[in-house]
Amino acid sequence: MAKSENQKLKLLYISKILYEQTDEDHPISTVELIKQLGSYDIKAERKSIYTDIEALKDFGLDIGYNSSRTSGGYFLMSREFELAELKMLVDMVQASRFLSAKKSRDLIKKLENLTDIHEARQLSRTVYVTNRVKSENETVFYSVDKLHHAINEDKAVTFQYYEYTTKKELSPKKNGQLYHVSPYYLVWANENYYLVGVDEKVGIIKHYRVDRMKSIDETDNNRTYSELFDKFDIAAYTNGVFGMFGGEVRKVTLECNNELIGVIIDRFGKDAMIAKKSDTTFTVTVSVACSGQFYGYLAGLGHRAKITAPQDIRTAYHDYIGQIYMLSE
Repeated sequence: MAKSENQKLKLLYISKILYEQTDEDHPISTVELIKQLGSYDIKAERKSIYTDIEALKDFGLDIGYNSSRTSGGYFLMSREFELAELKMLVDMVQASRFLSAKKSRDLIKKLENLTDIHEARQLSRTVYVTNRVKSENETVFYSVDKLHHAINEDKAVTFQYYEYTTKKELSPKKNGQLYHVSPYYLVWANENYYLVGVDEKVGIIKHYRVDRMKSIDETDNNRTYSELFDKFDIAAYTNGVFGMFGGEVRKVTLECNNELIGVIIDRFGKDAMIAKKSDTTFTVTVSVACSGQFYGYLAGLGHRAKITAPQDIRTAYHDYIGQIYMLSE
């Protein structure tokens, strides 16, 4: 009997069946494997299946065998990703605000394809983040890729930058004029992607939310102001720029109650300059953008933390709190 054209693909189809349908709890019997190969117009016998399985093992597939009389068979023992890892990735995709709902669904579907059909059902039933605000900008995913390419190619970029109006509509800033920026870092902070680069018109390091950027183009011009990043610490910058809003970056010393040590380390990292002040307090010196976002963060810590230096920032913080109190009267 003449062999079908698919016969030469026999090993590939066996690996496909094992990958898509089996795990330790769901092995496939030799009889069922032969039956499924037949659906692809591929002839197989029990003896040839043994030989094929050994060939796939030699190639590197981690194939196990369950010898149970009632539910025995072959199964894929290990994969590139464990189920727990895929669940974590799915949760991260669902929680990411910069991804639109549609892009999140597309990515989760691709993640489901990295395991068998049985475990994929567990991914589709994973925990959803309640009331998560998702991006409406479907192009963000590709904007990140464009910016990565420009950074790797040492090229400047142009783009329009948008902000929301009181009508809840995005409107271009500066009447739609193009921003000219030398991109250096992409940062994930506060559940959004930010581009950190140099505004070429003024030669100052700034950051921009990627989901507010449109019409991104990579130019033929090389990046400029690279000297500004010679001693630049992106981790310190990200930790210091509260809410990723602007503000003059200054070194500020805080005196905190000991109970806040975990809060401070979570915010500024273990490399922050921390010193014992007394049996109940410590000081920490950090570089922060002295903006309302920083003052708001500090106010949230209440009487357990206070600015001790420099005096002008201490005064500015007191004025900030005072103005809020006056306006609430």
